[in-house]
Amino acid sequence: MKYRLLLILFIISIANATFAQKSIKDSLIVTNLISGSFSVQFPGGEMSERFGVNSTIGGGYMVKTAGNWVWGFDGNFIFGDKVKNQNNIMNLIETSDGNLIDLEGIYADYRFLERGYALYAKGGKVIPVFGPNSNSGILLTLGAGYLRHKIYIENKDKTAPQIQGDYLKGYDELKHGPSFNAFLGYLFLGNQNKVNFYAGIDFSMAFTVYVHPYSFNTMSYNTGKYSDLLTGVKIGWIIPVYRRAPKEFYYY
Repeated sequence: MKYRLLLILFIISIANATFAQKSIKDSLIVTNLISGSFSVQFPGGEMSERFGVNSTIGGGYMVKTAGNWVWGFDGNFIFGDKVKNQNNIMNLIETSDGNLIDLEGIYADYRFLERGYALYAKGGKVIPVFGPNSNSGILLTLGAGYLRHKIYIENKDKTAPQIQGDYLKGYDELKHGPSFNAFLGYLFLGNQNKVNFYAGIDFSMAFTVYVHPYSFNTMSYNTGKYSDLLTGVKIGWIIPVYRRAPKEFYYY
């Protein structure tokens, strides 16, 4: 029993020493990166004709390999209150002063907002420069996925039947389509596992079509294909989950 106990202690000490040699400070390691993000985006292409600056919040997951390749996915909720040309969205059903009459015979309380979301699968590379360790550095990723956006008509009291239910579909200009994404920024993974983040320039290009076939505003069918662009500054806070201990005194 004594010799068995010594053998077990010896094996544990060897395993701990092996893990200690693989710290984030002095080695390239495999890392699971769970993140939450925020960005400010500027629209381009046909999207800029309808919307102004918007924001996004989202989350994602990536695996960073020992070769500093990254693979993963993320999703972002798009929101904003900069909707252009509001006076021509529902001009056929508004009064001469730009209002809607609700069921009670008074002006309805409503406003126009931007809503949407984007989903991407991504892959890329970390180039270890200007960092506290070789797991940090310039981050470049490319992605492919899906983009969807629309005009969200908020009617707080829901007293205007003209903009309720299926009628909304004639005014929301909902579009969707395949999208491609590129990100160039910086990934920071701290030696002490206390500060971990990324930040950089995010660019998306989507090829969209209308979801609803008919527009009540123009009294015509929605046809054609569109190019929607979004360029923004994106930051994310990361929770890393290491397969190996990030410091000598952290062990699994």
